[in-house]
Amino acid sequence: MSFRSIVRDVRDSFGSLSRRSFDVRLVGHHRGKSHGALHDLHDEPLVIQNGRWANLPPELLTDVIKRLEESESTWPARKSVVACASVCQSWRVICKDIVKSPEFCGKLTFPVSLKQPGPRDGIIQCFIKRDKSKLTYHLFLCLSPALLVENGKFLLSAQRTRRTTSTEYIISMNADNISRSSSSYIGKLRSNFLGTKFIIYDTQPAYTASSHVPPPGRTSRRFYSKKVSPKVPTGSYNIAQISYELNVLGTRGPRKMHCIMHSIPASALGVGGSVPGQPELLRHPLEDSFRSISFSKSLDHSVEFSSSRFSDVGVSHKDDGDGNMRPLILKNKAPRWHEQLQCWCLNFRGRVTVASVKNFQLIAAAQPASSGPAPPDMDKVILQFGKVGKDMFTMDYRYPLSAFQAFAICLSSFDTKLACE
Repeated sequence: MSFRSIVRDVRDSFGSLSRRSFDVRLVGHHRGKSHGALHDLHDEPLVIQNGRWANLPPELLTDVIKRLEESESTWPARKSVVACASVCQSWRVICKDIVKSPEFCGKLTFPVSLKQPGPRDGIIQCFIKRDKSKLTYHLFLCLSPALLVENGKFLLSAQRTRRTTSTEYIISMNADNISRSSSSYIGKLRSNFLGTKFIIYDTQPAYTASSHVPPPGRTSRRFYSKKVSPKVPTGSYNIAQISYELNVLGTRGPRKMHCIMHSIPASALGVGGSVPGQPELLRHPLEDSFRSISFSKSLDHSVEFSSSRFSDVGVSHKDDGDGNMRPLILKNKAPRWHEQLQCWCLNFRGRVTVASVKNFQLIAAAQPASSGPAPPDMDKVILQFGKVGKDMFTMDYRYPLSAFQAFAICLSSFDTKLACE
């Protein structure tokens, strides 16, 4: 039996996953419910524990998956890799060893990849499509170098909700069901009244060994969901804070922003540094690979809004002398004034084509002097965001940010900031 025949037979045995769970069309261009992407996996009978492929010799299985991983490197063909990881436990274990995280392979494969850092030696190119009428934002993985395209691999979505004293962006892995009650809910972005300070909340703390993330507040709710293991922490955890400088004098110029990444230590950019507390690839069954960090009825530790939650945004953090507890701070790269064009300019390398106050590039801010060596490439762009058309924006990110973190930061740029412009 040929290699292609094996893969095709495995996909057929797996069910209808490859046909209905991996559509790559934009909102408004999809049909039926196929737009849910791979985040609807828990609706399918995913794992075939006693299928005819479960007892395949490990040596042959390893060779098959390695060849599949190398050949199916882009979406939508990469859905075959996900299908193989869903056959049974033995296939999943081998896939875990072969399929690397985006940090090392530069590819988004499983849902858990959206919470893992981007590649160190490259960037992941995405685009965001805004729907002003529905107040929604959809993040897609670019499948072609063209800027204005009508297809892409759906990754995340967000819904904007205006409240009395704040604005919230609910972030979900489902393109249609964007709500806190959905099992695909993974976090949110919340602003203050002026839209100058934002907090990114995750459904679980980023650090597992020690708590470097600001603790959640008190809650008035009880949690009764049986779908979540009691050993898995739940709630809304402050993992990052974003602040925009006020423009009191109303002078012309770009916005100035700072991001304090509580979930990423400053040492992550150093030689040998890493981002701790990453969710493991395929640690649980595939249908639960994101359920460990997204719950159907997640406990919210920030139910009551208070302006005091933003009082510590931009405050410096103490460290233990070695800089281990100091969070990574990102700042926008200062643009230069172009005399001929009479505007502020940044080099987006062709990825941004429309001038907008929302456009920005983030680089690592200079850290206070410490005993360790200075991180290399301090001017390397970690995240860039810009407009390419009506309601179309590009988002390119790299290590140490994840797709979820980068998407949340970009959402903050959409919010109206009269005091900053």
